[in-house]
Amino acid sequence: MMEYAFGPPIKPGGLGVVKEPDFKPDGFPTKLLTSFDCDQEAIRSARLNFDGNYCLTCGSDKTIKLWNPMKKLLIKKYTGHGYDVLDVVGSIDNCQLASCSSDKSVIYWDVGSGQIIRRFRGHAGRVNCVTFNEESTVIISGSVDSSIRCWDCRSKKSVPIQIMDEAKDSITSIQVNGHEILAGSIDGKIRRYDLRTGALHSDIIGSAVTCTRFSKDGQCILVSTHDSTIRLLDKSSGELLGEYQGHRNRNYTIECSLNKDDDHVISGSDDGYVYVWDLIESNIKYKLAIDPGRPVHSVATHPEKNLLLTASRSKIFVYSTEDVELPAGDDS
Repeated sequence: MMEYAFGPPIKPGGLGVVKEPDFKPDGFPTKLLTSFDCDQEAIRSARLNFDGNYCLTCGSDKTIKLWNPMKKLLIKKYTGHGYDVLDVVGSIDNCQLASCSSDKSVIYWDVGSGQIIRRFRGHAGRVNCVTFNEESTVIISGSVDSSIRCWDCRSKKSVPIQIMDEAKDSITSIQVNGHEILAGSIDGKIRRYDLRTGALHSDIIGSAVTCTRFSKDGQCILVSTHDSTIRLLDKSSGELLGEYQGHRNRNYTIECSLNKDDDHVISGSDDGYVYVWDLIESNIKYKLAIDPGRPVHSVATHPEKNLLLTASRSKIFVYSTEDVELPAGDDS
């Protein structure tokens, strides 16, 4: 198995990426453009907004921050949760946010003013993940109480409009694609809810699921599990199309993703690296040293550009291709 790593040599106790000499990258984002401390204690999640121009971070200091990551510019800070903020997502028009927390609540925010539009309560425990439907009119949340709840953003009522409680353990990941909701759970199953037909499709993975993602065409599902394996499944049949190993995923909620072209599989790792596999060959192509020895749990890819956002401890890191430079006027 051949693997490559990029960047300056790692100094003791420092950050960087080890470079394999005389290797030319093939368009995958392996160049560290910028990194900075978000001053949020531990970052629980880092997300790009809908068009990928800004990013959101949420932390154990109970705050959410909106950034221009290329300029290391803090645009807005949002406060209102009582405990760690575990996930955050932006609406399709970038005017609202949805967040969830260990305080058992889901909050719907106005981006410009920073004010809380609505606070939703109903989960019996920590809320791990949150997302919008495609029109950003409904917030979907998943909790340690094993339930998925849907909240109507247009209603003044704070009760969920739908509850899906088929899981037997904590919900760790939710994604929406059109009329389908994809969810992963610690009970070792992924569940796909078809809202048009009312059908539930379930696949047994066998190990605790930490992340689930649709492919761009919606025909495949990527699943990361606590047995340090990522699996690519055919959505319709559940057939195993590929397995990706070499990283460590045993102690944290490690996320995975596909890049914008659906030809590379990307994952964080307990050991402080981001691993990148060729989708078809299943071999490790790149190994980016983000924060060796510390878990890298959050990864996000730009919807249109070769850009990768990841987080470890209180810092975020932005990678792009070798031929992309920082905007003029950046002080880094």
